[in-house]
Amino acid sequence: MTAENEPSGAEKAFGDFAPALVHLTDDVLFGEVWERTELSPKERSLVTVASLLTSGSTEQLVFHLGLARENGASESELIEAITHLAFYAGWPKAMSAMAVAKRVFGNEG
Repeated sequence: MTAENEPSGAEKAFGDFAPALVHLTDDVLFGEVWERTELSPKERSLVTVASLLTSGSTEQLVFHLGLARENGASESELIEAITHLAFYAGWPKAMSAMAVAKRVFGNEG
């Protein structure tokens, strides 16, 4: 559960279907890993966005691009990171990620 007593995204998506995954997502990943102080939330978001892009996990990018903005990454920084990764992760993956970013940032025509 979140601070506002609202179910987390994992809880909403999987609830009783996969309670262990919900626990690991909410309590371990976001409750422990994301709270470690060795990287800032912005740095963790940039690393996560890069990892999701390189693996082609564009469905997860929707959430994490929004979280990256909440964590202090600007849209221009995220667009630049995606552009930079085109040369390391592959053009198709970067193009797919940029399409997601365009939707997330509300820039669809």
